[in-house]
Amino acid sequence: MNKVLIIDDDRELSALMKKCVEQENLSAVIANGGIEGLQLLEEHKDDCTLIILDIMMPDMNGFQVLQKIREKNNVPVLMLTAKSDEEDKVSGLRLGADDYLTKPFSISELMARVNSLIRRYTTLNPVIGNEAATMLLKDMVIDKVNRTVVAQNLPAELTGKEFDLLVFLASNKGRVFTKNQIYRQVWEEEYAFDDSNIMSFISKLRKKIEPNPEQPFYIQTVRGVGYRFNKEA
Repeated sequence: MNKVLIIDDDRELSALMKKCVEQENLSAVIANGGIEGLQLLEEHKDDCTLIILDIMMPDMNGFQVLQKIREKNNVPVLMLTAKSDEEDKVSGLRLGADDYLTKPFSISELMARVNSLIRRYTTLNPVIGNEAATMLLKDMVIDKVNRTVVAQNLPAELTGKEFDLLVFLASNKGRVFTKNQIYRQVWEEEYAFDDSNIMSFISKLRKKIEPNPEQPFYIQTVRGVGYRFNKEA
């Protein structure tokens, strides 16, 4: 069964979210702090398919917890914040968050985002029509079903959004996209768009897949416009 890890020091809200998650035939566990959350993730790493993570917590804030998670786990993360500050959203996305909700939020919106993330990362077969499930590129293999990447014969540990970004660009080899176009296609919304956010994701992705990140082969910069995936790849 898909398991949701809820990390939030608001015990009443955590209990409510757990109840709502379980009504969707999902399993849920609660951690009322960042340290406890990391411990529970280690215990449930084999069946944890989503983390709901609050930012404002007394022992470790959500950004610190997210950094620790992304050191060795690509599980989707939905971040919660009591602030509407765009900078919080941008910071979380740069660190590897997959989605954001600002408190207060409706339970229906929460569950729509929970189900969307779980569907995207675990239950939907990403093969559409006759599109190949595996992309064979120069010294790179992208498995869209299992969401894995092998580059130069080594596994590349990508976050969920890094994988989506790579698949989007690789599926459109040779086509130039602006940063805004990339954000709309990969994140499917515009609320936290800025140039530096996309540049940060591209930089991290290059470090994981490029033979020489300083002279990128796969993801090429088109000065003054945006990026394109090398049509020779």
